[in-house]
Amino acid sequence: MKKAYRVISHYGHRAVWAATAPGVLFCLLLVSPALLCAQSHDTLRRERLQEVEISAQRTPATLRVATPTQVVTIEKMQQSGTLQLSDAVKQLAGVTLKDYGGIGGMKTVSARGLGSQFSAVTLDGIPVDDTQNGQVDLGRYLVGNSSHVSFSQGQQSSPLLSARAYAAGNVLNMETAVPRFAYDERTKMKMALEGGSYGLLSPTLLWEQRWGRRLRSSFWANCLHSDGDYPFTQYYTSSHQDSSSVERRKHSAVNLYTVDGNLFHALGRGHTLTTKLHYFKGDYEIPGAVSLYSNVISGQRSEEELAFAQTRWRIERDRWSAQLSGKIRYSHDHYLDTTAGNQISDTYRQGEAYLSGSLHRTVTHWIDVDAAVDEDISHLNSDQTQRNKVTRQHLCAALSLRLHNNRFEAQANALYTDVTDRLNDLDTTPCWRRLTPSLSLLYKIDETTTLRVFYKETYRAPNFSELYFFQLVPHNLKPEQAHQVNIGLTYAFADTTGLFSGQLTVDGYYNRVNDKIIARPTVSLYYWSMQNLGIVDILGLDAVLQCRIADITIHGNYSFQSAIDHTDRNSAAYGYQIVYIPRHSGGADLRWENRWVNLGGSVMATGRRYSNPLNSSETRLPAYCEVAIHADRSFHLKQGTVTLRASVHNLLDTQYEIVASYPMMGRNWKLGITYVFNKKQL
Repeated sequence: MKKAYRVISHYGHRAVWAATAPGVLFCLLLVSPALLCAQSHDTLRRERLQEVEISAQRTPATLRVATPTQVVTIEKMQQSGTLQLSDAVKQLAGVTLKDYGGIGGMKTVSARGLGSQFSAVTLDGIPVDDTQNGQVDLGRYLVGNSSHVSFSQGQQSSPLLSARAYAAGNVLNMETAVPRFAYDERTKMKMALEGGSYGLLSPTLLWEQRWGRRLRSSFWANCLHSDGDYPFTQYYTSSHQDSSSVERRKHSAVNLYTVDGNLFHALGRGHTLTTKLHYFKGDYEIPGAVSLYSNVISGQRSEEELAFAQTRWRIERDRWSAQLSGKIRYSHDHYLDTTAGNQISDTYRQGEAYLSGSLHRTVTHWIDVDAAVDEDISHLNSDQTQRNKVTRQHLCAALSLRLHNNRFEAQANALYTDVTDRLNDLDTTPCWRRLTPSLSLLYKIDETTTLRVFYKETYRAPNFSELYFFQLVPHNLKPEQAHQVNIGLTYAFADTTGLFSGQLTVDGYYNRVNDKIIARPTVSLYYWSMQNLGIVDILGLDAVLQCRIADITIHGNYSFQSAIDHTDRNSAAYGYQIVYIPRHSGGADLRWENRWVNLGGSVMATGRRYSNPLNSSETRLPAYCEVAIHADRSFHLKQGTVTLRASVHNLLDTQYEIVASYPMMGRNWKLGITYVFNKKQL
C-alpha cells in the first residue's frame, strides 16, 4: 500500500507521550551531559577516539555467522552512483524490490517471498516504521551519510539486538557514519553536487566536527529534485510483439529535502551515547498507472513531512554489556487527487514513541545470554469518516541463549509478542499474542568452510491500512505466520601471494506462510485490495560470490524463488507463483581500480513475474536485464581532494516494469563532483 500515506493525530501524539514520558525523558536526559562535558585536551586522546570508532562502526560479519548476512559499503554505493537506499538494496541476493518508477516512485523491499511487512528496516539498529501500512518507502532515505547497509536473514548474529529485530523475518539496517579525524584534525567538510537525466539535481553538504576528546558531531543536508518526465514504450498487447508507441511519463516531478544531525559522545569507562535528529520533507507528483489509449494526466500528488529524534546509550564491560534506545517520531501526509469526479483530499498524522532495552551477559567462556524488551506506542489520525483514530501498543520481549566454542555455535531464542489496538468507533479491543521460537547452528568445518542452519517462526499482525482504512470494501484479515528454514555453506579462498582472494556463499531455504496477506493497487497507488492466502510454500536458493584479483573486484549473486499458492486445490490459482515474485534473478558487478580512471560495470537480471494470481499470459511481466557502467577519478590538491564521477544506467535502454502499468526509466546518466576540504584549509 502506498507507503507515503502514513499518519497520526493531534491528540494521539499526546496520548503516546503520556504513556512513554518517563522512558523518553530518561533518554533525553542522557543527551545533556554530552553538551557539557566536551574538553579540548587530554593525554588519553588517541585511545579514547579509537574506542569510539571501533564500537560505533563495527561492520557486520558475513563469513562465520549463523544467519546469511550481506553488506554494501558506502564506498561501493558511491562508486556505482547510488543515491537512495533502494538502489543499494538492488545489489543484494534474495531480495525483491517493488519500484513504481522514477526517483519519486514508491520503493519497498521483501525477501524470500515473505512480503515487505516481514522486513524490518532499521537506522542505527532502531526500527524505522510506518504505522499505517507497515511498509517503509526506501526512496525517502538517502545513503550519503551512512557507512554501510547490511541485510540479514532472520536477524543479525550479534549481541544487544532489539526485541523487534528478533521479531522480523529479515532486517535491513543502514548505519550512520561516525566522523573520523587524524590526530590534529578538528573539522571536516564535504560538498557534493550530482546531476543527471530528466532534471535530476542533488546538492549535498556534510560538516563533521570534533568538540573535544570525547564529543564529535556530524551535520548532513541534501536536496534532491527530478522532473521525472522520461520516455517509455507502451505496448498494446501482452506479447510485446505487436503495435506500440513511445509515450512520456508526465506529472512525476519530485522534490526531497533531508536534514540529519548526529552527536557521538564517549562518556568514558565503556559508555557511549549517540543521538540523531532527522527531518524529511517530500513533495511528489504521482503519475498513476499507465492506461491503454489514455493520455489523461494524473492529478494525484502527495506531500510528506517526517521528523524524529532517537538516542542510543551503550555500556560495555568485560563480561556484560547493556543498551538503551529511545525514539520519538511524528509525520504528516497529505494526499490530493483532482482527477476524480469529486476532489479527494486526505490528511494523515502519525505519532510514535519507542523504547528498547537490551542486556548481554557472558556467563562462562562458552555460554552467553541475551535479553531484550521493546515497547512501541503508535497513533494514527485521519480525516476518514470511519475508524479515523487508531492506537496500537506493541510489546516484544526476547530471551536468547548462545553456546559456542572455536568450531561450534548454537543459539536458541524465544520471543513474546503482544499487539493491542484501540479504535475510536469500536467497543472491542483487537489484540494478538504469540510466543515464537528460533534456533540457529553454526559449525566451522575448517579454516575456510562454515556450515550453518537456522529455523525461525515469525508472526505478523495486520497493519492499520489492512484492517481499518478502506475505500471500497472492509478488510477482514487474519495475522500472517511464517516458518523459515535455512541451510547454507560459506567458503573462503585465497592464494599464497595475496593477489587472489574471495568468498562463496550458498544458502538453500524453505519458507511456509500461513494466511499470507497479498496487496495489490486498484484504481491508484493509494487504494489497495487485500486478501489472505491460506498457504504459500516458498522454496529457494541464494548464491553470492565475491572475489578480488589484484586491482579487479568481482561480485555476483543468483537467486531462485518458487513461491506457490497451496491454499485450495479447487481454486484456479492453486499451484501458481504468487504475484511479483520472479523465479530467477541475479546480478554481477566488476570494478577495476587503477592510477588513471577507476572503471566499473554492473548487470542485473530479473525473470518473468505475474501481476495476478492466475499467472495468465495477459498478466505476465517479461524478464528484463539492466546494464550500468561507471567511472571515477580523484585529484589530490594542496587544500583538499576533488572526486569526479560519471555513470550511465540502463545502458541498453531496456523497457520494463517491476510493477504492472508503472514503467521504469530507460537509459539515463549521472555526473557528480565531490570536494573534501582538509584541515589546512579549515
